Amino acid sequence: MQIQDLPYADPGVPDARSGPRFLWWLFRNQLGGQFKSLAWGLLHFLSVSALPFCVGVAVQAVVDHSGRRLALAGGLLALCCVGNAVGDTFLHRTAVTNWITAAARVQQLLARKAANLGSALTRRVAAGEVVAVSTGDVEKIGWFVEAWSRFTAAAVTIVVVCVGLVVYQPALGVVVAVGLPVLALSVLPLLPRATRRADFQREKAGRATELASDTVAGLRVLRGIGGEELFLDRYRRASQEVRHAAVRSARMWSLIAAIQVLLPGLLLIAVVWYGVHLARQGRVEIGELVAVYSSVMILTYPLRHFEEIAMAYSFSRPSATRAARVLSLERATPADGVATAEAPGDPPSGDLYDPATGLLAPSGRLTAVVCGDPDAAGLLAERLGGHPSQEGVSVLLGGVPLDELPLDSARTAVLVQDKDPVLLSGSLRELLDVPASGDVGAVEALSAAQCADVLAALVQGSLDAEDPMDARITERGRSLSGGQRQRLALARSLFTDPEVLVLDEPTSAVDSHTEARIADGVRELRSGRTTVVFTSSPLLLDRADRVVLVHDGEVAAVGVHRELVHKEPRYRAVVTRETDDEAALNDARHTNHVRHEKDGVPHEQDVLHALEEIEESA
Repeated sequence: MQIQDLPYADPGVPDARSGPRFLWWLFRNQLGGQFKSLAWGLLHFLSVSALPFCVGVAVQAVVDHSGRRLALAGGLLALCCVGNAVGDTFLHRTAVTNWITAAARVQQLLARKAANLGSALTRRVAAGEVVAVSTGDVEKIGWFVEAWSRFTAAAVTIVVVCVGLVVYQPALGVVVAVGLPVLALSVLPLLPRATRRADFQREKAGRATELASDTVAGLRVLRGIGGEELFLDRYRRASQEVRHAAVRSARMWSLIAAIQVLLPGLLLIAVVWYGVHLARQGRVEIGELVAVYSSVMILTYPLRHFEEIAMAYSFSRPSATRAARVLSLERATPADGVATAEAPGDPPSGDLYDPATGLLAPSGRLTAVVCGDPDAAGLLAERLGGHPSQEGVSVLLGGVPLDELPLDSARTAVLVQDKDPVLLSGSLRELLDVPASGDVGAVEALSAAQCADVLAALVQGSLDAEDPMDARITERGRSLSGGQRQRLALARSLFTDPEVLVLDEPTSAVDSHTEARIADGVRELRSGRTTVVFTSSPLLLDRADRVVLVHDGEVAAVGVHRELVHKEPRYRAVVTRETDDEAALNDARHTNHVRHEKDGVPHEQDVLHALEEIEESA
């Protein structure tokens, strides 16, 4: 896989049982790139490590006044320099490729998981954590996957050089062969503490990211209540905690780096002292001493990769653990655990039925659902979309369980618009660049959602846009009011024109006059299509073909708005926002009315009306 070939056609099915298993899975899926990087790394490191031998041969040739060996040494030096340059160039190229492709694979996996889980993802994992995993963590994971091949090349080079030194000059080679493994393993006792500090720093950083995300998302509300300074102070404290944790982590890594500098220096001193002692005895020639000394100096370069791989693993393991935790999340399946994935085909059509609550949305009709609990309404809306956050029996569309459909087919058949829809930054044309049936035009959808003033506001805010479709929308639509964002999101859903459209409080931030026009527009545009609206607005309820009251997780009443508001106290309490005292009084009146009708006794209001008629006739 090359960078230009991204994205992956299929990123694969990850092993998300643990962080190390996930890293190993990534490594196995990039064996081709790893072997390329290993080969170029060996060429680079061996070329660098061969330079001291060439220098040693050249020095000894000068001492022995041998022109032939000096020319040979020069040729070998030139060959090593070429190998060094070529190996370093392509090692960097393959290393960056491995890094980017590994990070891209993880990002694709995370994006696919987010699409599969939908809004249930942020209820299982904090939004700030998801952002941290999909940004900083993927970079650290890619770093470790890329660094492994360079570390392997460095380790092989050190072994080859140690063997070569023992053969070339046994007396000094043994000292180097014993000292280098000690240098490589000297930092191992410090790694657990460094890893713990890195984990603590990452935990604090994730918390700060989550807090920043929440603060920015609610900035408008915070300003309205004067609470922005409070949250900013909280973020400042969280960022200071991150800074302190980063400093403590950096101290440990600085200690490890200092050891990696100090111990090779001590080894060099030992080699020089012992080499001079052997040279005085005539057991070592000057060229051999220069070669061994230069080799030890050069080997400090590949030795740094031992520190790097330790640091990369310390940072990437917790990142991989967090990524694996997100990737291990699954859609809730039926209670018996049976969920088959048939081949993609035309999505089913027909009535939408939820066995858990008894909710039925007849095909081709506008059904309004009233729930006293907004959270329960949101969960039910997700269930109707075929991606519930909790296990249970599947919703049926035309008698076919949505959980048994391929996800693409389920999403094509049923579209759910959350109560807090997200608008991505870009132009209005890009906002409406979504899969659609083609039967509903953009102008029709925008008109039905009453977006005329929204288009005017967008054009006014985009001075270079003459066509409203080219007007720019800021991130999450922050330059628009809540009602304007709702209407744009509704227009996008109407433009998609799915077989079943589920709307969760689509007009909660809209004034009553606009809401009435939206209700008429949605009813007209969605004529012949199945539409389910979760709302407590009388304007929407009055235009629904069927109104369903869901109470305590079950359908409690079915009818039309005008009928239910008079006959069903629980429905009336939700729709009219009755207080407890008002609800008790209305219940008493309703009970008294029913009792009098049952006993054949005129109702109090009937008696008053009769008396008024008698007075008027008199």
